[in-house]
Amino acid sequence: MKILPPFEFDFIGILLLAFCLSVGLQILFLLLFNLRLLFHKNKTDSSTFLPPISVIICARNEEDNLYKYLPFILQQNYPDFEVIVVNDQSVDDSGHIIKAYQKDFPNLRLIALEKNKHRKFGKKIPLTVGIKGAKHDFILLTDADCKPNSKDWLREMAASYSSTKQIVIGYGPMYKHKGLLNKLIRFDTVSIAITYLSAAKNRMPYMGVGRNMAYSKDLFLAKDGFKSHYHIPSGDDDLFMRDAANAKNTIINITNNAFVYSEPKKDWKSWLAQKQRHYTTATEYKLINKLYLGIFPSTFYFMWFSFFILCFNTDWYFFIGGLLVLRYALYWIINGLLMKRLKMKDLILVFPLFEMVHLIITPFIYYAKSEKNKKAW
Repeated sequence: MKILPPFEFDFIGILLLAFCLSVGLQILFLLLFNLRLLFHKNKTDSSTFLPPISVIICARNEEDNLYKYLPFILQQNYPDFEVIVVNDQSVDDSGHIIKAYQKDFPNLRLIALEKNKHRKFGKKIPLTVGIKGAKHDFILLTDADCKPNSKDWLREMAASYSSTKQIVIGYGPMYKHKGLLNKLIRFDTVSIAITYLSAAKNRMPYMGVGRNMAYSKDLFLAKDGFKSHYHIPSGDDDLFMRDAANAKNTIINITNNAFVYSEPKKDWKSWLAQKQRHYTTATEYKLINKLYLGIFPSTFYFMWFSFFILCFNTDWYFFIGGLLVLRYALYWIINGLLMKRLKMKDLILVFPLFEMVHLIITPFIYYAKSEKNKKAW
């Protein structure tokens, strides 16, 4: 009894081989990168090496967020740290709120940048001012709308830092709320995090997120800061990583106590604009990183394209159907476990559907990016 029909080296046969190759690359990608991240062990000894830390926050018209979240950063359980808020041309009460907190927290410093109509928007100039004004070499970055998941955030991030590991990539999830948009934003955030954390784990660091990453001030100055990409408003995190990160000097930290949560966008328009702004830096990545980021979506699209053609033109449908089921089972299990570890357990059930939706809408968002988004702070 024949289990499989005879193979013929014609158009359908070549398409069948290409389908198998696409599925194979998808599974290989999963096992080499995502699976290794799943078994990552964080450095847990946060008591032997506690360097002084400068936490830097760039804020522009963030009075509500500063009032709400700044105390959680100022009350960290750490022996020696300063918090620098660079108040960038704000026209609200941000400056007054920071000064009010300074009365109770002497380690809080304010650097005010006055309004300048000739200066372009973006975080790079205020961030540079904050880093150069920092007292300590260990620089930890976050945003005004961020809240550390514990009072040991500084300790956990410092536990990964050393003279050889000068860049620490943390994880910045979004808060859970009701609604489809919130689910999609959190899925997008955790999917991107899995991708860049997996790459860094495999000695191919290419990005971090400015709401939870750390690096050495000496390294920043040695690389001339953001000089090579000052002309691009975005990229203070990923393009700096492009210039400064390598296989030896970068480490990740996905300890729960080191998470930093943020509030996601509340409407589709704001989220799409944010996504489009983030995509403006993608063309500036190194070739190896572009190839890494391109393997998964390109093989995913071709996998489904060839699957539908083969279903109607060959008797191999049991074989290709079995491969597709195997692929989805492995992705669902491994990524589901990763989502559980990254505290996005509720997204496991919808993973197959959201993976499809995410990969369909991403190209449309990317190619719809407009010039107006390049001016956003």
